Amino acid sequence: MSLAVSDAVPYPGLSSKAEYLLRTWRELDVPDGWRAEIIDDNGVVLVAPPSDPHNFIAGRINRALLKTIPDDWDVYQTLGVWIALLEKLYVPDLLVMPTSVVLDTERSPCPAEEALLVVEIVSESNARTDRTTKLWGYAHAPVPLYLLIDAWDENGPSVTLYEQPGNGRYTHSTTVDFGAKIVLPEPFGTEIDTSAFPEPEGWR
Repeated sequence: MSLAVSDAVPYPGLSSKAEYLLRTWRELDVPDGWRAEIIDDNGVVLVAPPSDPHNFIAGRINRALLKTIPDDWDVYQTLGVWIALLEKLYVPDLLVMPTSVVLDTERSPCPAEEALLVVEIVSESNARTDRTTKLWGYAHAPVPLYLLIDAWDENGPSVTLYEQPGNGRYTHSTTVDFGAKIVLPEPFGTEIDTSAFPEPEGWR
């Protein structure tokens, strides 16, 4: 079954540039495995398919999340979210969103503030984007929880959970090394075991 998406831009009051970029994004025919995002002033950019270790980590986190969420939420891997305050569009590696929001075809892409959790898995080539640009963006949405998986952390592979967004930044964060467990607070109330996460060797 396919869902009809309105041709109208779903967010009123956009700048002319943002309206143009959002229309362009919605009309793109993106190759399988690629993602299109509006991250900065360079317009719509294509992001290459992730590596196998990246996909492995995403699969592990996906499995853990599905065990904890209610039936009216789901975990998505290719869902665009619109950050209205910044007029930016990100496609997280994983996010948890109520199904009612995803099925609301009048708001495509989904409003980022409706996400319950976003997950980004750092690749060597996009480290600054995930660590800085998207951290700032998700805090401005605001998204309540941002989980950053960073095999390229200069202090060693790590996982950081950012919480409590306010005034455009996250006011609390917890970092653990690969191999430890990271606790997701309510409404998840679960732990993510990172002991099987692969080290950077072999990533591309």
